[in-house]
Amino acid sequence: MPEARSVNLHVDGGARGNPGPGAAGVVLTDQAGAVLHRAGYYLGRTTNNMAEYEALIRGLEAARACGASTVNVYSDSELLVRQMNGEYRVKSAHLQPLHQRALRLCRQFESCVVKHVRRDRNVGADRLVNRALDGRCDVGQVTPLPADRPAAREPKMN
Repeated sequence: MPEARSVNLHVDGGARGNPGPGAAGVVLTDQAGAVLHRAGYYLGRTTNNMAEYEALIRGLEAARACGASTVNVYSDSELLVRQMNGEYRVKSAHLQPLHQRALRLCRQFESCVVKHVRRDRNVGADRLVNRALDGRCDVGQVTPLPADRPAAREPKMN
């Protein structure tokens, strides 16, 4: 039986104007800190909360593509974390389909834990959101590697 592959996933989303131009940021690393996937996705007009969910969904899809079996998700969105952990209901009709999609993706892993972190512990994903918003395009995408290929160390981002 192959060894379980555990990954860390940092996600962030934001919209300027809320609603307004929005983006999602994703940084996926293995347990040693090697980057498996890093990207900022320009989303067009959206809300902050929708952008947070898009970041989570895209990050979970990248984790699945990398062959992850367990995922530790880190987000600075208290709403997203509490909704994903069942502490808050998802009342907003426009968030319900995104929430359901994220839950379905989480169930595809042996373990998927969503944790809240302070903003200063999520700067990589936040930087990608801002770069995508500033350029109004996707940025920094690294194609997920197959589970049996090693990843390079994350370079410093300016």
